[in-house]
Amino acid sequence: MGEADIIPDAQAPAYDVRGDAGARVLALRGDWTVRTVSGIDAPLRALSDGIDRVDVTGLGRMDVAGAWLIVRTCGRGREDIALDGEHENASRLIAVAQRATHGELAHPERPHGVIAVFDRIGRSLVNIRDEALHTLGFLGLTLVTLLRLVRHPRRIRWISVVSVMETAGLNALPIIMLLAFFIGVVVAFLGSRVLGDFGAAVFTVELVAFSVMREFGVVITCVLLAGRTDSAFTAQIGAMKMRQEIDAMRVLGLDPMEAIVVPRLIAMVVMTPVLTFAATMAGLLGGLVVCWAMLDVSPIMFFTRISEAVPAQHFWVGMLKSPVLAVVLALVGCRHGLETGDDVTSLGKRVTASVVQSIFLVIVIDAAFAIWFLEMDW
Repeated sequence: MGEADIIPDAQAPAYDVRGDAGARVLALRGDWTVRTVSGIDAPLRALSDGIDRVDVTGLGRMDVAGAWLIVRTCGRGREDIALDGEHENASRLIAVAQRATHGELAHPERPHGVIAVFDRIGRSLVNIRDEALHTLGFLGLTLVTLLRLVRHPRRIRWISVVSVMETAGLNALPIIMLLAFFIGVVVAFLGSRVLGDFGAAVFTVELVAFSVMREFGVVITCVLLAGRTDSAFTAQIGAMKMRQEIDAMRVLGLDPMEAIVVPRLIAMVVMTPVLTFAATMAGLLGGLVVCWAMLDVSPIMFFTRISEAVPAQHFWVGMLKSPVLAVVLALVGCRHGLETGDDVTSLGKRVTASVVQSIFLVIVIDAAFAIWFLEMDW
C-alpha cells in the first residue's frame, strides 16, 4: 500500500502573507501534514515573527506537524493565535502544539571545578544509600516469603529449582573449573619463583593450598556467577517484566516472589558450595601441575604436605562463605530484574548494575569474612 492509497489526492501545502486592515495574515492552502510540510519548512523559517492571524479557509488536512510549523512561524511565546475561517481540527491541533512548545526549556545549572567533584560524590553516596535500602527491603520481603513457604512446603516449585540448578549452576561448572585451574597455575608459578629466591620454594605447596582453599576458590566462583548467572537472572526477569508477564502472574493470583525469586535463591544456595568445591579442587590441581613440573614435587608428596601442614579449617572457611555469597548474588540479580522498566534501555542498565553490584558485594563481604575469621584465629 503506497502513500497515495493512504492519503489520496494529497495537495501540496502553500501559504500567502497578506495585509488586512493593518494586520499580517498567514493564509494557508493545501494539506499541512507530516508527509507534506517538509518542502515549506525552510521558507517558513525565513518569515519573521509578526503574524497576527491565520486564515484556515483554504486549509485541507492538518496534523500536529503542520500545527507546530504554524506555531513556530507565529511565535512560540504567544498564548493564543487568532484564526480566520472554519476548520474542524486546526484550532485544536494548534492549541496542542502551543502547549507543547510554551515557554523556554530551563537548562539546569551545572557546577564546575571542586564543587562539581563534591556534587558528584554526594549524588553517588545518595545512590549508594538508596540501593542499600532497596536491597535490605528486598531481603526482608524474601525472608517473609521463605518463612511462608516453610509453613507450606508444597508451594515450593521444585521443578523450577532443579531447572535453575542445571542452567545456572551445573552448566557453569566447566568454565569455573578451567579458570580456577589456571589461577592455581599462576599462584604456584609466582610462588615458586618468589619463594625460590629465599630458598623456600618447597612452601609453594602451602601457599597454593592456603590461597585456593580460603579465598580464590570461592571468590572466583562467585565472580563468575555474578557475570554469568546474575546477569541472566536480571535479563530473564526483566524481559518478563517488559512483556507484562509479572503483572499477568499477579492477576492469576501467583506471587512472583514464590514463583521466580525463591527457586533461584534455593538453587544458588545449593549449587554455589558445589561449584566452590569444584573450583578449589581445580585450583589445587593447577598448583600440583606446576609443583610437579618445576619443583619435582610428586602428587603424593603434594597432598601429604597439604594434609600435614594445612589445617582443614582453611577448607571450611571457603566453603562457609559460599552460601552467604550465593544469597547475595540471587537477591541482587532478582531485585534488579523485578525493578526493570518498560524499555530496553532500562533492562540494559539493570543488567549492568546487577553485575557491578554483585561483584562489589562479593569482594566486600569476602574481605569482611577474611578479617573476621583471622580475628577468630581461623
